[in-house]
Amino acid sequence: MWNRPTVCAFFMSVINLARKLTPPRRTAPPEAAYVAPTPVLLMRTYWKYDASLRTLEAWEPDCWTQVTCPTPDDEEFLIEELHVPDYFLDDIRDKDERSRYEYDEGWSLIILRIPYIREVASRTPHTTIPLGIIMNKGVCITVCNFETNMMIDFVSYQQKRNQGFTDSVDLVFRLFLSSAVWYLKRLKQINVLIEEAKRNLDKKIDNEDLIGLSRLQDSLTYFITSIRGNETLLSKLKFKLPVDELDADLIEDVTIEMNQARETTNIYAHILDSTMETYASIINNNMARVMKQMTSVSIILMFPTLIASIFGMNLISGMENYWWGFPLVIVLSFIVTGVFYGLFRFKTWI
Repeated sequence: MWNRPTVCAFFMSVINLARKLTPPRRTAPPEAAYVAPTPVLLMRTYWKYDASLRTLEAWEPDCWTQVTCPTPDDEEFLIEELHVPDYFLDDIRDKDERSRYEYDEGWSLIILRIPYIREVASRTPHTTIPLGIIMNKGVCITVCNFETNMMIDFVSYQQKRNQGFTDSVDLVFRLFLSSAVWYLKRLKQINVLIEEAKRNLDKKIDNEDLIGLSRLQDSLTYFITSIRGNETLLSKLKFKLPVDELDADLIEDVTIEMNQARETTNIYAHILDSTMETYASIINNNMARVMKQMTSVSIILMFPTLIASIFGMNLISGMENYWWGFPLVIVLSFIVTGVFYGLFRFKTWI
């Protein structure tokens, strides 16, 4: 008889023999974890702008430092190396900061509101954001916490011109001009969206299109507020910055573009307001017409019900002994219903 310890010992010896006879497997060394290369994002760019706009490897006096979506390293460079007041960066970081000018111990801060389109779904896709311009003797810095098409186009356009800026003041007013031009571009896009929504609403009134118009209305409100703030800031900078004859001509061009952007925004806002009021009146008229039709149908159905109720009472009516009593009630109900239906059709209530 095989007892339990004997059986266990037998199986263990078989397993050990099989391990000895089996050749060892060659195991491959563990592969190093693959690390995807991290793209290098150029958030801080140095531009030499005296003759033409060209990049520099490092900062040097009288260059334009463009900082986009500043990282902690960028902020440390601005504060520690260039000695920019830290609260200037805090003000620029506030997305609701208004257009204004501030001067403190040789440092000038100009906050300009520029148009911006949110890439993600938002209640107001078209909005405005602050662009900070910091200046001092030999220092010119622009800081924006968002990557915008306006700044990309601004740099590309200046490189195509193959002309630089006379000084940092010229750079400031050209940024004003670029912002006014981009306001007009965004307004054209908003107008296209308005016309598309109006065409859809002409076919069928849909809540989605009405909500879209409401959001565009909010965007126009942001635009007109920011443009007015930029105009006020521009009129103030005429006396705060050293302006020469070339700058005066440029300021005149900026003023014209700003006025055009403001007037265009007002026109689109008025058109959108009247459009919303028109569709609100149409919705009210449709609701009133539906309620009138439902009321007319209820009145028409009330008379057959009244006749049937009168003749259906558990009382002696004099018609219960005649075979034509029930058909008479049916015919009378149809006649009364037809009369009132024709009357309501004549009055265009149904």
